[in-house]
Amino acid sequence: MPVTLKDVAERAGVSRSAVSRTFTDGASVSTTMRRKVEKAARELGYSPNALASSLTTGRTKLIGLVSNNFLNPIFLQVFDLFTRGLQDRGLRPLLVNLSNETDPENSVRMLRQYSVDGVVVASSTLPSDFAMAFRDAGVPVVHAFGRYSSSPKVHVVGIDNREAGRLAARTLVERDYRDIAFLGGPEIATS
Repeated sequence: MPVTLKDVAERAGVSRSAVSRTFTDGASVSTTMRRKVEKAARELGYSPNALASSLTTGRTKLIGLVSNNFLNPIFLQVFDLFTRGLQDRGLRPLLVNLSNETDPENSVRMLRQYSVDGVVVASSTLPSDFAMAFRDAGVPVVHAFGRYSSSPKVHVVGIDNREAGRLAARTLVERDYRDIAFLGGPEIATS
């Protein structure tokens, strides 16, 4: 049977709320109390339950990372960077594969069941209504690799492909390249 907050409180001779405050970032607890509780927790092998604390704080620290690019080997590196970056900030990634998903409402419903604190839509091919569905449901969202817009409806991290193409062409011409060609990706990615 797992060690509980109550067990730690009994071992340390303190209240349950003192144990809870000890393991809550920013909560007020004296140095003496903290040492007492941490010693009891170590002796018992106690670790705070993140799901239980989310009931108190209203924050799960879960960030949905949704994409439909799981077959693209570059995205494996992107997912690695995203997940490590989130974890380094004390957040927990919830990776969601949208490869066969066409209805954004299904994704919103699923991620709301886990009470995510936010969502990163990591795709250059999903339509913008995927990201907007999260926004409309009141979930903070960022569309990574989203299409450039001068007035985006959600936060977008991406590039202006047309301007990047112009810059690349200008640079090649300035360097005296004359046989320049463009090879595009899938039509849905360049429309």
